This record gives sequence, structure tokens and C-alpha cells, in this order.
Amino acid sequence: MMAGKNISLPVAAKLLLAMAVGLSAAPSASAQTDAPGDISVTGGAVLVSDYRYRGLSQTGGDIAFQPQITVQHYSGIYAGAWASNIKDTAILGGLETQLYGGYAREIASGTTLDVGLTYYLYPDGKQAMGNSDYAELNSQIGYLIGPVEAKASLDYAWNQSALGSDNLYASFAVSAGIPNTPVTIKAQTGYTDGALARFGPKDHVWDWSLGASANIGPVTAGLSYVDTNVRTTGVKALDKYYDGQIILSLGLFF
Repeated sequence: MMAGKNISLPVAAKLLLAMAVGLSAAPSASAQTDAPGDISVTGGAVLVSDYRYRGLSQTGGDIAFQPQITVQHYSGIYAGAWASNIKDTAILGGLETQLYGGYAREIASGTTLDVGLTYYLYPDGKQAMGNSDYAELNSQIGYLIGPVEAKASLDYAWNQSALGSDNLYASFAVSAGIPNTPVTIKAQTGYTDGALARFGPKDHVWDWSLGASANIGPVTAGLSYVDTNVRTTGVKALDKYYDGQIILSLGLFF
């Protein structure tokens, strides 16, 4: 059993509702064609022992339930929505929804390019101290050699009222499937510079993770270690947001 507080049914229902509303608001890839065979729909839900976003905990060490759905056209255009419970605060509330869309294609043998936009929406926020929603430009390039895949990404959020300044995030990840097993291992490192790195020294945060996952049919189970370069204070109530932590996950996908 995963450590942390249980997710109540009302919160889970809010997550599913927020994701559904968000997807209806996102640009629909189905508008690109009248042929049903040109459209694919994927989705699922994951239960994680702690929601870590770029190394930093968004739930304070508590369990998170994260449903997701994506609609993609054969041309590479896609749109989707993802949701999670977060630590309830006066500014953000207790829910986060990410609406995303973009274009992903193979640009050369084994090389893929993905460019898009993500809108971070906090529908449950009280906004007591101002706006909470913001948008971010995303880009990623991937290269596959046999069972090994390398991905580099660069994400930029310009100065918006919810941020107070701009933010840049760069990351690099390598994953490899172990032959004749359902297991994949992955290592990742990232660097945040700007508004979303206020926990770190001089508004800079390094994060890294190492883990493994196993796919058995529609079920995926994962185990990873996540950490950052933010120094611990000795105060557990603060350190739990950025201290090193082992994260467990269990997902069901279609």
C-alpha cells in the first residue's frame, strides 16, 4: 500500500470532472478529418504516492490520483487533459488541471519532434492573492536506438500575472527497455530557472530521478527516486516538498 493520506471519493470525482471539462475546452483534433480511422484516443489514470513536478512535491507527500485523456489525429496534431489533486492552498485550491495541445511527428528515422502549449488551470482555487492560471510553451526532441531512447526538452513560460516573472525548464532523459522483460529503466535530470524555482538558491533548482517501470497489459507499476538540490532546513513540514523521496506508482491505461 502506498504511504500517505487516502483520496476521498469527492476529490476523485472533482478530478474526473475537471479533466472532462478541460478536454472539452481544449482544441479538438477531431476537427481535422471526417474519417474515424484517422483519430486515436488514449487515456487512463495513475495513483502515485507523491505528486512530484520537476522534483518538487505538489501534495506534500500525500497520494495523488491522476486521470488523463489524449485525442490525436494521424497528422500529428493532438489535444488532451490531465488532472491531479494537490495540496490545498488559498491560491491554488486542491485541484490542478493541465490542458495541452500540439504537434508531434517523426522528422527522421528514429527522431521525433513534439511542440505544443500547456495551460495550467486551478479550477478549485480561491484566488485570494491573485490569478493562479498560466500557460507554457513546450518542445521536445527524442531519438530512439533499439531499446534505448533519449529525450531533451525545453519549456518556457513567459511573464504572466500568476508567475510574476518568466520561467525556463530544460531536461534530459534516457530510458531503456530490458530485453525479454516488461521492465523499462529511466534516468532524468532537469533545471528550472525563474518563477517556478523560488524554493531554490537564487531561483534555480536542479532535479533528478532514477527509476523503473513494468508494463503488464494495460497496467503499469513504477518505482523511482526523486531529489533536488534544494537544501533541507530540518523542518519536516518544509523539507517534504523538495527532499529526496522514493515514489511508487500504479496506472491503468487504454
